[in-house]
Amino acid sequence: MSTLTTGHLPTAYDPLLAARQGDVKITAIKAMQLAEGRTLLKVETDAGVAGYGECHGSGPFAREVIAGLAGPRLPHLGLIGKDPLAIQVHFHNMFHAYPQRGRVVRILSGIDIALWDLAGKLLNQPVSRLLGGNFRERIRLYSHCGGGDFLSAAEWRDRAAELKADPHGFTAFKIDIHHVLKVPMQQYTPSIGPAEARAVHRAYVLAREALGDDIDIIVHCHNELDLPSAIRVAQAVEPIQPLFYEDPLAPHFSDAWTALRRTTRLPIMTGENIELAEQALPFLQTQAVDILQPDLINSGGITGVKQIADLAALYRIPICLHNVSGLILNMASQQLSAALFNCPMLECTRRATSLRWANPNPLEIKDGYMTVSTRPGLGVELDEEYLRANLAPGEPWWGAM
Repeated sequence: MSTLTTGHLPTAYDPLLAARQGDVKITAIKAMQLAEGRTLLKVETDAGVAGYGECHGSGPFAREVIAGLAGPRLPHLGLIGKDPLAIQVHFHNMFHAYPQRGRVVRILSGIDIALWDLAGKLLNQPVSRLLGGNFRERIRLYSHCGGGDFLSAAEWRDRAAELKADPHGFTAFKIDIHHVLKVPMQQYTPSIGPAEARAVHRAYVLAREALGDDIDIIVHCHNELDLPSAIRVAQAVEPIQPLFYEDPLAPHFSDAWTALRRTTRLPIMTGENIELAEQALPFLQTQAVDILQPDLINSGGITGVKQIADLAALYRIPICLHNVSGLILNMASQQLSAALFNCPMLECTRRATSLRWANPNPLEIKDGYMTVSTRPGLGVELDEEYLRANLAPGEPWWGAM
């Protein structure tokens, strides 16, 4: 198995690291699921400082993966008793020394996020500074359009008015194709014909007319189309000049992506389901996409996605992080996006500032931009009283049994 890396951490990390290296040890890694379905991770240390991450999967599954890190088979790869600032070593041991893929990645990625939060707190620096500094202090956002009858001009006028009235001031929205096709989201490979293609064309023309030219539209699929259908959709929406054509084909690389690339001038985006840089590489080598959209939880945490972004930068391909989860993922995505040269935008849900995991919510969004936090770590101080009152049924506090 080959390991793709982009070298040592940026030099901004080194002088800060030297002051604390070796004097703090990891004492525990814990997981806890909230009632809304999100699972939080906590890395504790003997210094009394903890870092927090977020992952997909239930609390019990997360704790099973964590237990496996310190299991009897490969105890030398575990994190307990280790220096939390040795993030690259921990990343290698979690993902590559003993290869982990699939659902396990979504837990290990959350641990990586927590390690970066912890490093920022120990070194009294925002994560973006540890990653090398900020290329931007504000990040442009894109958000999401609701469902309904996408072939109704009247509904589009109302929908557009609602989107434009959003207090966050978003200027770009994803518009989902499955509402037009009247199929469940992510129904695998619905083949469409000329009639469905005309409906797709009509729906996105109505969207453009209602939203106007100042709002960018992303044609949002969920990896559900076969290749002929993906080509039909591209032809149908080309007149509205969408910002991106997202996830039309099955998520992992195949020759279908390059075939689609040859047939359309639309900017193609994918990547929320890729795992680590090795799965991003063929998309870059073949120039099959115009933009990659990795997700911190699915794609290897802050360390793994930083490697993807640095690799993409060599091919002059931009990155826009997929981000539809909780408060910690929002802040982690923000911190990494600020530190990436090739990251022009970030995804953000319309409810992001209403998440109550912290009091106050640290997200600052105005005029369609998110302000980059300068607080240590990820800039989140969790509200323990709220979390205790909103655990998943039967879930113990931080997994204590």
